[in-house]
Amino acid sequence: MNFVLVAILVWALVMGAWWFLTRSIKNADADRIKSRLLGAPRGSKRGGKKSKNSPSLLSEEDLTTGKFVLGLLQKFQLQDQLRKMLEQAGLKWNVARLIHMCLALFLGGFAVAWLFLPGQYQAFAALPALATGSLPLLHVSRLRKKRMFKFEEQFPESLEFVARSMRAGHAFSVSLEMLHREFQEPLAGEFRRTFEEHNLGLPLDTALQKLSKRVPTLDVHFFVSAVLLQKRTGGNLAEILDKLAYVIRERFKLRGKIRAISAHGRMTGIALSSIPIGVAALMLLTNPDYVTFFVREEIGNMMAVAGVILQILGYGIIQKIVDIEV
Repeated sequence: MNFVLVAILVWALVMGAWWFLTRSIKNADADRIKSRLLGAPRGSKRGGKKSKNSPSLLSEEDLTTGKFVLGLLQKFQLQDQLRKMLEQAGLKWNVARLIHMCLALFLGGFAVAWLFLPGQYQAFAALPALATGSLPLLHVSRLRKKRMFKFEEQFPESLEFVARSMRAGHAFSVSLEMLHREFQEPLAGEFRRTFEEHNLGLPLDTALQKLSKRVPTLDVHFFVSAVLLQKRTGGNLAEILDKLAYVIRERFKLRGKIRAISAHGRMTGIALSSIPIGVAALMLLTNPDYVTFFVREEIGNMMAVAGVILQILGYGIIQKIVDIEV
């Protein structure tokens, strides 16, 4: 068993060193690309001919690392979802890096739990390992939620800005280009990307639809539908955007009121879900023989599994009750 733990730790160290080296190499490639764009090309031959190994100016995802992991994700149709999740969180990570971080933290948590847990509880070492392995996913999910919330806060004001710009004589696409100079991230980056896609030849309909996929909120879907409908049927787009901004702002206020009213229900769900865990921890300290019944005996294992399942179902039902969509 000691050999297995040593092997796990060595693998984690090797993965860390490999990640550091690949990151250094990517930074060096980025510096070379930057020098080429600034007019000082490197690695070129005489006579103006470029080297075969010259870096590409187009940004592409590195598919040479983590082929096995990416193959499994593609088989279960999870790669696109994780890539979209990273993009919505505003991170420059690739999917393979996220999965490698989860695996490394899982193995590290399993090794630590196996070393420090008593012998009769080593069978539960996978539970803290799962908790530590899910930390990168929880971090990405938290950043994604925070970024989407900040976008929703800025969105009504940006619609009013576009309406004022159009009344001043600017075209709709020019108004989108002005947003990234007047607003902060993440709204500025998303609309700048939409304008650049349209400016490089993508139809406005397709660029706006891609925006609605990158920011999957109901407010953005309303905005895209209103713009596309006005483009087909005609009408005063500035007035439509003003009214849409008013509706979105009122929905945002109503959502805040509902969250304040339902806060008691959410806290109740958290408290009721935490009580069994706290009681089990206290019983493990005061009367270990009583708790080990759920580990040693077969009927105890069945009771423990049934309790965990019912606890998860109860927490899910409470969250479903207090989760009110506006």
